[in-house]
Amino acid sequence: MKRAMVIYAHPDDAEFGLAGTMAKLAKAGVEITYCMITNGASGSDDPTMTREKLRDTRYAEQRAAAKILGVKHCVFLGYEDGYLYPTLEVRRDVARQVRIARPDIIFTMDPTFRVADNFYVNHPDHIAAGEVALRTINPDASTRNMFPELWQDEHLEPHKPKALFLQAFGAEGTVIDISDVLPIKIKALLAHKSQLWPGAAAMIRGWAKETGKAAGYKAGESFRIVNLDRPAAPTRAAEGVGRKTPRVPRRAARSSGRAAAAGKRGVQRRSATSTRAPTKRTPSRRKRSR
Repeated sequence: MKRAMVIYAHPDDAEFGLAGTMAKLAKAGVEITYCMITNGASGSDDPTMTREKLRDTRYAEQRAAAKILGVKHCVFLGYEDGYLYPTLEVRRDVARQVRIARPDIIFTMDPTFRVADNFYVNHPDHIAAGEVALRTINPDASTRNMFPELWQDEHLEPHKPKALFLQAFGAEGTVIDISDVLPIKIKALLAHKSQLWPGAAAMIRGWAKETGKAAGYKAGESFRIVNLDRPAAPTRAAEGVGRKTPRVPRRAARSSGRAAAAGKRGVQRRSATSTRAPTKRTPSRRKRSR
């Protein structure tokens, strides 16, 4: 693996869920791109905080966290925090970044995750970001005639990653050992000063240790892994091609028919902080960070 991309909603989402894995990949020489869809401007209850000020603060925090982890590129698409939907505009902007970065692996949130036990309801932006990531794999970034202006006008060839890693919770997926990089994960998380509370680091450390424990690690992060380049398993029909079809006795065939009837009833050029200016045919709401 040479390149990886994380597609997520807000600054700090990546650090909470997969910063340990990113630190390991960066140490191994993998080129990592963060693609952050929203501007994080809703993440405050302070009545004196403006959306513009919080946006700039959170962009700066995300750059600092990425630097700690060894993430090479941060792309900010600038959609409004809390208002995200998997619209065609968002899908096109994310597909553009995948075609530019051409990642071997895409990491994102699982859009089917809604409620954690009895204490957490997932943010709708997380669900939307995960949905966009799935749609960019099929069909947005991988199909030539999906958003054809991306290759006709911007000369960005289609791209399909080799694997998709969906963030899981607890030990329910494939657990990655992050024991040796847990301090780096915590340090990167602490860069998001505007979002943390007393005890946040201890909580994340506890989650990591609990996740790793089931797999025999001191700390871990868990993912549901989809191998996108694995050949499809042959269907029964395909397996039967060329084989002699066995003759079914007439009485057995009748019984089978009655049973069936009964059953029927019954991955622009990247920069560290911004994306390439869109063409006229590809409008974008991306904003440059200040």
